[in-house]
Amino acid sequence: MKLVKLVMISGLWLSCAVVAQQGPAVPVKTALVQQQSVPVWIRAIGQVKAQQSVEIRPQVDGILQRILVEEGQLVKAGDLLAVIDDRSIKAAYEQAKAQLAVVQAQLDVAKLDLKRYQNLRKDQAVSAQMADQQQATVQQLEAQLRSVQATINAQQVELSYTQILSPISGQVGIRNVDAGNYVRTSDANSLFSVVQLDPISIEIALPQSRLPELQQLTQQIRQNQTVPVLAYLKEGAEPLAQGQLKVVDNRVAAATGTIRVKADFANPDMALWPSQSVVIALQSKVLDNVLTIPAKALQQGPEGAFVWFNEQGKAATAAVEVVLQDKNQVVVTGIKTGQQVIVDGQSRLRKGAELKILTEAPQTAAVEQ
Repeated sequence: MKLVKLVMISGLWLSCAVVAQQGPAVPVKTALVQQQSVPVWIRAIGQVKAQQSVEIRPQVDGILQRILVEEGQLVKAGDLLAVIDDRSIKAAYEQAKAQLAVVQAQLDVAKLDLKRYQNLRKDQAVSAQMADQQQATVQQLEAQLRSVQATINAQQVELSYTQILSPISGQVGIRNVDAGNYVRTSDANSLFSVVQLDPISIEIALPQSRLPELQQLTQQIRQNQTVPVLAYLKEGAEPLAQGQLKVVDNRVAAATGTIRVKADFANPDMALWPSQSVVIALQSKVLDNVLTIPAKALQQGPEGAFVWFNEQGKAATAAVEVVLQDKNQVVVTGIKTGQQVIVDGQSRLRKGAELKILTEAPQTAAVEQ
């Protein structure tokens, strides 16, 4: 009887010792390993540039009579912007037209005389010299007529310059000259500028080490494939606009060792402004069907990268190889889809420890380079 009691007491002591050795369950947060297609983004600082920007300058000298647009006004191509006094040009134009009529009348008379001389020449009533002289007179008057007509054409062009039309659609800038001033074609300052705001472009400069990626993107552009580009006011902010890659420059800048890249953006709400600095995310490629985990799950040990994961309620580790990584997400190999990797509480873990799952962390679906 005493022996049975002793055995029961010994067994109970051993059970308590095992429980004490294992300790309480470790609270952790987990996230599922996901298999998905992940876009890879190149991030850089870019500068917004207007696709068209025009300085409005006078093309004839004269008094600036009227400015028909307000500062900041949106205009369309062909809209009348300003008017320069045209009275002197009109007077010269009318004078040239009158001269044209005089020469035309002289030419008509000379042609009639030439026809008479030619008929008389057949009857040998006039000499060949007289007929030739009349032919030369006709040719001289024809040349004079062309000269006067050229003068009229030039005056018409000058007259058209007094009506300043917008060459592009865009926004009028701050005015540099007021109506009533005498303006010259040689003036250093323009009247004002017109800048196109929609669509608009952004240029970035990437290091030449990315040339192979950019060459691949150039091929996609030539095949009419869309290469997405996002613009941000700053890191961590919401996107200002989404556009697409337009062109990769045809050479590396020798002074900086960089390659210029330009993207086009629709800008109906004017979120992007010329010469503004923005953060650009350029999609360089898409990794298809890769395994992703949150960046918090990745651990570093003496033998390299590894993750803690939930194996039937107990803590276990798996060595992984990092393919790509950013601040939020890591693309890895060495684990399986659907495994629960531990993203919080790793410092208290040991292999085989009991786990108390608190929550599952969300995942993102993009990797930056």
